[in-house]
Amino acid sequence: MTTALITGATAGIGAAFARRLARSGYQLVLVARDTGRLERAAADLGGRFGTEVEVLTADLATDEGIAAVETRLADSDRPVDLLVNNAGFGNKGAFLTVPLKDELDMLKVHVEAILRLTTAALPGMRERGRGAVVNVASVAAFLPRGTYGASKAWVVSFTQGVLRDLGGTGVRMMALCPGFTRTEFHERAGMGTGNIPAWSWLSAERVVEEAMRDLARGRSLSVPGKRYKAVVALARLLPSGRLGGLSSKAARSYRTN
Repeated sequence: MTTALITGATAGIGAAFARRLARSGYQLVLVARDTGRLERAAADLGGRFGTEVEVLTADLATDEGIAAVETRLADSDRPVDLLVNNAGFGNKGAFLTVPLKDELDMLKVHVEAILRLTTAALPGMRERGRGAVVNVASVAAFLPRGTYGASKAWVVSFTQGVLRDLGGTGVRMMALCPGFTRTEFHERAGMGTGNIPAWSWLSAERVVEEAMRDLARGRSLSVPGKRYKAVVALARLLPSGRLGGLSSKAARSYRTN
């Protein structure tokens, strides 16, 4: 039986991945900070899809939380075939207005956790000659907008660089870069969304469906939605100094998972 481990699995894109993979017959390992929500999600998925669901409570902003997930990923008796590094959050406010500890916690989750969990998962996948890692980034990766965008840019570069090193092993790597997605993300960060037009939003289900199609096609980068593909294409063409032409208000809002 194929097993997927998903971080940030109880809401938004992570929960959509869990539903999509359960429907496809995957066994699941759900990782999040809230044990109650994990257990409710596991009961729901198991009841609806008849799949085996394991829960792992872990805060990826801590060394202990990352280590717990590393240990699970490295367990050769219970191999993980698909790792979805989805956990993430945003901080409200411009650089220097956000407490340094909050910025460091973000980097812990967006950078260190992804680095360490990918490192834990890949040796077994490479040995088996199959497997995949999906790292959830953001359209913000292509816009010069503070710590959040910088951390997501690292995710994209890291993912594509590691994929080159894995050439010929049968292991896939993909960075997923959604735009505005209806999740709990903005609410948790205390960010208003009233200025974002309705047509800009994607559903988490659509994001995951497009991601799974792109992963099956062997793509290293998935940008769901034609309008966001156009945003990324434009951002790659313009010099970084010109990207300020994209409104600061909109750019700050490209925070999705």
